[in-house]
Amino acid sequence: MSEAILECKGLSKYFGQFPALHDMNISLPAGKIIGLLGPNGSGKTTLIKLACGLLTPTEGEITICGFKPGIESKARVSYLPERTYLPDWMTVIECMEYFEDFYADFDMERATSMLQSLQIPTKARMKTLSKGTKEKVQLVLVMSRRARLYLLDEPIGGVDPAARDYILGTILKNYCEDSTVLISTHLIGDVEKILDEFIFIQNGQLVSYASTDSLREDLGKSIDQYFREVFRC
Repeated sequence: MSEAILECKGLSKYFGQFPALHDMNISLPAGKIIGLLGPNGSGKTTLIKLACGLLTPTEGEITICGFKPGIESKARVSYLPERTYLPDWMTVIECMEYFEDFYADFDMERATSMLQSLQIPTKARMKTLSKGTKEKVQLVLVMSRRARLYLLDEPIGGVDPAARDYILGTILKNYCEDSTVLISTHLIGDVEKILDEFIFIQNGQLVSYASTDSLREDLGKSIDQYFREVFRC
């Protein structure tokens, strides 16, 4: 059996009395693009932040490649938060150099190639770029790391529909067979064509974890259709 990239055992996170996650048990394999899907407030971002080590579990444990969140796990995780965090005063090339200095697995050549494909000028300051272009820059930087686990929180939420296919193609082409991509999104119809597996969570609990192929073969449904049935939306 192959090594689990991300594993949760009895994982719970409470904010006061509120269970953002409750008794989550799941093991994600290598080499998959997985959708983390659920209604607003279901616990998607909480799970991602626990995997990044930005939050501490209330109960249970979460491991990345066998490591609990810490120095070893963070070296293997490339995280795209929902909000842009790159400083406005930096140029795009300065952001690239910052990532190159900070992350040993950052591939400058890969980043340069993707930015050229998107026609984003590397000498432009971040404050001069549109919100969507800033998000593209941030995604390029995240996907230019040779990480084991990519955690993408709403990677296409702020970009125009025309750019979504390119961004999804970028994700598809730039992860290795021994890596896993976990994508949290509400735009299921847009991303499901690249998903190997999907996770449904609601009220902090696991509802379903299955392969996209099995859903289509056994039930003859798309993830979007199944999501609307399960969550009555």
